Amino acid sequence: MTAPLDVSETELVLLTDLYQLTMTQAYWKEAMAERATFSLFFRRLPPTRRFMLACGQQHAATLITRLRFGEAQLAQLAATGLFEAAFLDWLGEWRFSGDIWTLPEGTPVFADEPLLEVEAPIAEAQLLESLVMNLVQLETLLASKAVRLVIAARGRPVVDFGLRRMHGVDAALRGVRAYRTAGLEGTSNVLGGLRHDLPLRGTMAHSYILAHDDEAEAFAAFARYYPNTTLLVDTHDTLAGVDQVIALLEAHPERRLGAIRLDSGDLGDLAKEARRRLDAAGHREVKIIASSGLDEYQIAELVAEGAPIDGFGVGTQLGVSADAPVIDLAYKLVAYAGRPRVKHSPGKVNLPGPKQVYRRRDDDGRLIGDTLARRDETGLEGEPLLVPLVKDGRVDGDLVALADTARERVAASLAALPGTLKRLDPRGDDEEEYPVALSPGLERLRREVG
Repeated sequence: MTAPLDVSETELVLLTDLYQLTMTQAYWKEAMAERATFSLFFRRLPPTRRFMLACGQQHAATLITRLRFGEAQLAQLAATGLFEAAFLDWLGEWRFSGDIWTLPEGTPVFADEPLLEVEAPIAEAQLLESLVMNLVQLETLLASKAVRLVIAARGRPVVDFGLRRMHGVDAALRGVRAYRTAGLEGTSNVLGGLRHDLPLRGTMAHSYILAHDDEAEAFAAFARYYPNTTLLVDTHDTLAGVDQVIALLEAHPERRLGAIRLDSGDLGDLAKEARRRLDAAGHREVKIIASSGLDEYQIAELVAEGAPIDGFGVGTQLGVSADAPVIDLAYKLVAYAGRPRVKHSPGKVNLPGPKQVYRRRDDDGRLIGDTLARRDETGLEGEPLLVPLVKDGRVDGDLVALADTARERVAASLAALPGTLKRLDPRGDDEEEYPVALSPGLERLRREVG
């Protein structure tokens, strides 16, 4: 039997680690049904990040409200021999009944700040751990990488070319959602772009050129079929390819060409000479796009040296977040049965209790620091960031709209971030980080339960 390429929504309840289900059965057997709070956060930033861009948490929260154990899933669990029939009956009736507080999509987030918090009977909240972490980890990683490319390009468009080397079809599809949030201009991924409303962009492959006996013939055919297209000029000799493009436009003045694409060699020098030749021939309207294993460091260098490149295509480095492929994400119990809870393992201590994050700005709107506080604490300066997206198992429709404005939120956040946070070089050991302070109430609670 051929395995499906993806996981259907009806199967998502089984996309979990075994111990989540065995612990849930143990809670059920012990009649432990008091309300619990679990917090999703990371303990430290990767060395090449000064902030992460929270992404996927509102998507995860809304998805949770639709999770169900159907007959097929219950039969599969029964076949393991690990679960009692009465417990499986309970699972069959289970519906998420709790609350979920989340950061709005596209919010810059720092160490120890919750991306989301789940408040529900403990068995319900425990069931969600593996799925929530998977959903939020991927999209946050990819959005955080993509926004660095946006910063590096300084207003020039960046397009996703990463589909072919991403880690599976699910990552390739959900990645486009993260890229849209972060501010990328387009994607070559047809399904991803159509599903997540990111414009489709693309050129041609070298194989199209090689399949023709003559490069000029290939250019002429493709330009005839696709007005305003982009032609790939580096299959044989880049500058000779540019000359072929100029000759084509001179022979067919009615043709319209959008851009040429450089995909190898010294992109800066080639772009300068290509621009000179195009301009001299009167084709200033033809843009130059660059690709070829680019990352944010190379893009920043090209921009800094004044390379006349109008846009960038980025593939592998973006699609796998090559320099920071993982974050130290954790989903930890911070309160149960009305009492704060703390894990004391060395290097893995968490902050107790339900929380809120207050973000402070100066008179010019620039971010100056955050305060991590108890949820019920009052009188604190700043804007509260966590919002109650799910209440009693139902999604607040008005708050879902927050995800629709995530792209605009990211653009506004970049303008408000201190310049030091937008640096692309790795953090130094003695570098001063963005200040995240504990409120008096949370500091007191930490001491009391620590």
